[in-house]
Amino acid sequence: MRRPIVVLTLLALIWGASFMLIKIADRQLAPSTLILGRIGSAAIVLAIVAVVRLGARRTIEELRGAWRWLVVVAIVNTALPFWLLSWGETRIDSGLASIIQGAVPIFNAVLAFAFFREARVTGFRLAGLAIGFVGVALLVGAQPHGKLLAAFAVVAMALCYAIGTLFAGRHLKGTPPLIVALASTGIAALATLPAGVAQAPSGMWHGETVMAILVLGVVGTAVAYLLFFHLIQSAGPAYATLVTYLVPPIALAYGAIFLGERFGLYAFLGLALILGGVALATGSVRLASARGRRAEARGTA
Repeated sequence: MRRPIVVLTLLALIWGASFMLIKIADRQLAPSTLILGRIGSAAIVLAIVAVVRLGARRTIEELRGAWRWLVVVAIVNTALPFWLLSWGETRIDSGLASIIQGAVPIFNAVLAFAFFREARVTGFRLAGLAIGFVGVALLVGAQPHGKLLAAFAVVAMALCYAIGTLFAGRHLKGTPPLIVALASTGIAALATLPAGVAQAPSGMWHGETVMAILVLGVVGTAVAYLLFFHLIQSAGPAYATLVTYLVPPIALAYGAIFLGERFGLYAFLGLALILGGVALATGSVRLASARGRRAEARGTA
């Protein structure tokens, strides 16, 4: 168990820092240029890994075999949400953006309930949906008028992630996760290339901007994807989703320590409601209690 815990913690630290790094890069770059730098560098790293691990021939065959849904997932699950998050963080704090993103499993459960019967939640988990939405509404409603649209952009980003996850689960089930990650970054990079180049600053990029982009791309996207897929394979999807609970508080800490962000009562109340709703909607609470009962049974046997 020690190794999955280490991987989970490392993944949460990486993804928690991504919000801070986006905020730093947003100071000089337009969202489209930021995204191009991030996913372009990630695509290069993932392409090298795919060729080494799978071979060039199999990589090309896998990409050809599922190209239609790979394009859809790349746009919905990478290009569009990355742009919405980057644009939203030009107006709201990185910590608040991370809290709203924590609601992705809530949107996932709602969409599954409406359109994806194979992933539908019922019964006790429905209460988690209501609690999570109250948390999202509280955070969005607490934003000043000038920041309201940015908050809605981050909500739309969470919705995109949920749609992309469900599409990938239904239509890309037999495709290797490494291929999905490579296609997602590569296709999204191509989609953002024209705007990213056109909106790139003409002068010299700041050193902190370059560093933020490289860390976001290589570590925050490529390495994080590989860690996440490793965690799913070694510890299971249920364990891997625990990263949802760790990222928002870590991102809040990064924002407060390195960016001087300050958060009021609404932020922490929204965080508690969203994470509590996610715990109920995904069944994590029931999973934990079931583990406890099995442990007690073993202790008394």
